[in-house]
Amino acid sequence: MWERALRRSRLPLAYSQGFVPHPLISFGLALPTGCESLGEYLDLRLEQAGPGETPIAELPAVLSALLAEGIAVQAAALIGEAEGSLQQEVASCDWELEVLGVRDEELQERVEKMLAAPVLTVRRERKGRQTEDDIRPAIRTLFLTSPNGHLRAELSTHPRGVRPGDLVTALGTPAVPGRACRTHQWIERDGARFEPLSVSVLGTDGDATQHARRAFPHVRDGNQPEPGGSPPGAPGGQQH
Repeated sequence: MWERALRRSRLPLAYSQGFVPHPLISFGLALPTGCESLGEYLDLRLEQAGPGETPIAELPAVLSALLAEGIAVQAAALIGEAEGSLQQEVASCDWELEVLGVRDEELQERVEKMLAAPVLTVRRERKGRQTEDDIRPAIRTLFLTSPNGHLRAELSTHPRGVRPGDLVTALGTPAVPGRACRTHQWIERDGARFEPLSVSVLGTDGDATQHARRAFPHVRDGNQPEPGGSPPGAPGGQQH
């Protein structure tokens, strides 16, 4: 889907070497099966710009029209060479979760008990084998946001990520997962946290840095355009 859309967008994609070249695309964290998302990211490597290339400012609209219904590109920017992949850089994710089968009063009690617990062990299948993992260190925040079993959580991605289903499992029976939506992905540097690419329509929390990577040249080289401004004129590099 993405490769076809990118080819039709007239971007000067860089390709791998070998018998079957493929475009150099680096996707971010995998989204668990059955979950929604308001903020996914990918990096593209580009060759030297040529005549007729789609301008960066127009790229979100162009790509959105070429992708499947329900998938919309919200922002694009040129960046420099990354220090690490998106999977390495993202430290945590925000989730909006729906929990079914438990009344709000009881759910609140279970959340408080989870946060007070030193260890939360869940059984997970990994490579065909059942394993037991302690997910408590990965739960940064967890609280009810509204009636009818709605939670918000911030979950760490390293050293091992926690899926929404694992979190609901730790709440105990008869809790079962409903809708789960990933709303933000956070990179952390020098006491600040920011998203890989700032998009105002995502409703970033006010206490988070709004300028994303462009304000942190030690993370990326700061080539991103100002919000609403003109894209940088550099012809090559990566795009996000």
